[in-house]
Parts: sequence; structure tokens; C-alpha cells
Amino acid sequence: QAKLRQQPWWLDWTAGLFPVLLAVFILRSFLFEPFKIPSGSMVPTLRVGDLILVNKFHYGIRLPVLNTKVVELNKPERGDVMVFFPPHEKRYFIKRVIGLPGDTIDYRNNELSVNGEKVSEELQAQFLLARPQYEIYNEVIGDAEHQTQKFINPLAHGANASYDVPQGHYFMMGDNRDNSSDSRVWGQVPERDIVGQAVAIWMHWESLFSIPSFGRVGSID
Repeated sequence: QAKLRQQPWWLDWTAGLFPVLLAVFILRSFLFEPFKIPSGSMVPTLRVGDLILVNKFHYGIRLPVLNTKVVELNKPERGDVMVFFPPHEKRYFIKRVIGLPGDTIDYRNNELSVNGEKVSEELQAQFLLARPQYEIYNEVIGDAEHQTQKFINPLAHGANASYDVPQGHYFMMGDNRDNSSDSRVWGQVPERDIVGQAVAIWMHWESLFSIPSFGRVGSID
């Protein structure tokens, strides 16, 4: 009779694991979610292999799966590094917020202007032996100061173009200005497709067979 009343071992094991799974679900759904940088579109700010934390409640609390906002908090600000779903596919992208609703964005000969005012930038370094040649700039947009990378001879992304940002949308650009598929290619991001704000690098792991590094740990500018 004692054996009949005893629970199966697997039921005890899963019962003990349930609180852990619940905590992970709440953490990833409402608080912070890890994200690995898959491309060089945000170089030099973020590199391929950086593992970052995304604050999922900074812009408001959303229901998981449905992504419906139930609590309004902060609005995205110009200069934020944001994770979102782009209009053309359902997988995470990460770029910098350049244009807010109602803004006019101009990008001409690799120079960025917002509402007719040129964004402040200062040349930091030139790499003339690289192919293609490129430069690193220190850029100030909104309250954010960060670095950008641009080819000396602009490619298609540096062509003359102007964009009007509709209400409820955001214009996103990568810091690697000549090597980023962003709002210049697929348009502005609707507010409903925002996932969260990228806040910190917690590890760098280039590949499965490389050694993880903590030399880049820190907040994301």
C-alpha cells in the first residue's frame, strides 16, 4: 500500500523543476531576455558574438506571444539601441533609433540630418589600408554619444535620400552605416513591433569552439 501511494520519481522531479521554469518564463517574457548579435550591422558598438541583455519592460509591459502592450511606460528616444521585429519578417533585429514619429530624416553622402539639422559627428580614425577603406566617427544624437563606421566611398546606403517618419513608427539605422539593412531598405518600425531596449553586454562568444570572453562587458551606449 505504501508503494502504491508513492509518487513516480519523474513526477517529483518535474514538480521541483516547475518553479524554476516559471521563473525563467517570467524573466524572459516580462523583464530581461538574452540576445546574441548575429551580424556586423551595429559595428563598432556591437560585434558579432556579443551576448546582450534586452530590457523588455522599459517601453511598456506586453503580453507574451501576442505582444500586446498592457502597461504604458517609456517611449523610445532618439539614440536608443532597440530590439524589434522589422516589417518584412518575424525575427529579432537590433538597430539604433534615429527618427521619432513626425521626424524627417535625410541621409546624403553619408551625412545624417534630422529635421533639417545635421547630426554632430567627429572623425576618430581612418583605416586607409583596409578594403574597402573606412572611418570611425563619434556621433551625438539625442542624449546618446556613440561610434559609427562608414566607408570613405559611400555605397548605396549612403546615397541621397529623405524619409518622413509616420506617427506610431520609428526610423532605425545600424551604426555600421554602409553595411546595415535597416529603415533605409525596409521602412519604418511600427510601435507594436518593439521588443525592448538593449542595455548591456554580458559576454562575448564568437563561436561554439572559441573561448568566451568578458572583456566587453558593460552598458550599451
